Amino acid sequence: MKFIFERDTWQEIYGAIRKNKIRTIITVIGVTWGVFLFVFLLGMAKGLDNSFRSQFNDFATNTMFVWGQQTSIPNEGFKRGRRMQLTLDDVETLESQVDDIEYIAPRNVTGQWGTPPGQFVKGSKSGAFKVFGDYPTIDKVSKKKIFDGGRFINEEDIKYERKVCVIGEDIYKQFYDKDEEAIGDFVRINGIYFKVIGVYKPTQSGFEGDDSIFLPFTTFQTIFNQGKNISWMVITAKPDKNIVNTEATIKTTLKRIHNVHPDDTQAFGSFNLGEEVAKVNGFLSGMRLITYIVGIATLIAGVIAIGNVLLITVKERTREIGVRRALGATPAEVRGQIMLESVLLTFLAGLLGFIFGTLLLWGINTAIGNNDDIPILNPTVDFFAVTGALLSIVLLGTIIGLIPAQKAVSIKPIEALREE
Repeated sequence: MKFIFERDTWQEIYGAIRKNKIRTIITVIGVTWGVFLFVFLLGMAKGLDNSFRSQFNDFATNTMFVWGQQTSIPNEGFKRGRRMQLTLDDVETLESQVDDIEYIAPRNVTGQWGTPPGQFVKGSKSGAFKVFGDYPTIDKVSKKKIFDGGRFINEEDIKYERKVCVIGEDIYKQFYDKDEEAIGDFVRINGIYFKVIGVYKPTQSGFEGDDSIFLPFTTFQTIFNQGKNISWMVITAKPDKNIVNTEATIKTTLKRIHNVHPDDTQAFGSFNLGEEVAKVNGFLSGMRLITYIVGIATLIAGVIAIGNVLLITVKERTREIGVRRALGATPAEVRGQIMLESVLLTFLAGLLGFIFGTLLLWGINTAIGNNDDIPILNPTVDFFAVTGALLSIVLLGTIIGLIPAQKAVSIKPIEALREE
């Protein structure tokens, strides 16, 4: 192996590459393109994955939403088309009878589904916005980002039906001057004074937007005369439970409570976030698999091209190889030089592909930034994946180099010297 460190070996490799510059460059471009494509596709797939995860970063993904609709099948004397109204009693029953539930948050809202919005007044300014009635539990399901100095609704607010509210960032911008303090200020909602206890920043996974108002659930019920009625409930399953099975159990329990036919699929609507997240995760996994397949196939094609070039080079250097053998070069030295040339070309081409691919991903990341309209976030490549790819093409280069190397040492010196 000492020939690797000999100057003559590298001079001969340089001479062989220089003699076939155009052919070598074209071949190297093939491998470079393969690694570049591999890095780029892997980075973009990672960017999509990062974007998706960031959208649900503050939301429990094993979550479902349930609301009442209309029955589609008559049952026990009740006609078809009966309107289902969820209540706090339903929440208590589900909590006691369905062990899969970790959190359950009943919610109410005005300003959606045909209900009039709440009237928000500060000084001489007024506006109409969605008003939510919530328990602190909703903050465990969907984390609310509250600006410094504020807080979300707590149990004391619920217990004492406090007249406090949390407003959205957009409402703050509409009604307050820049740097004006909102915490502790008193505003009117539907003619009743409320104390602002927090300003929230919307998250991508939230459904409230930045122009909503949160009130304690009990306060909302009193002001809007809701009694025990709720608009819908948000339910999070325990980590070790299957959210799809939990959804089925919950809807079966609700049907029993409200005397709904077991086969009625219209009485209660639901949206299973966990199931949708699983579908997207499957899609992203498929994209990563396709990326690996395309990238590896392109790499193999490029390495094979290098082997073909080296075979042609060996053919053209037959007389040169014969002279070297006649002057005492061993088969191992000839074989080693050809293989070393193959490894060198594949490594340099792979390194160039990695550099170009990384630079492009960096450029895309810089250009996009945190643009919510583009579903790409921080497109990067895993260090171990790229390192594995580089080592793989070097290994492939070594293996593919064996073919022309063996071809070279199989030529007898006397026959090589006769070659024209």
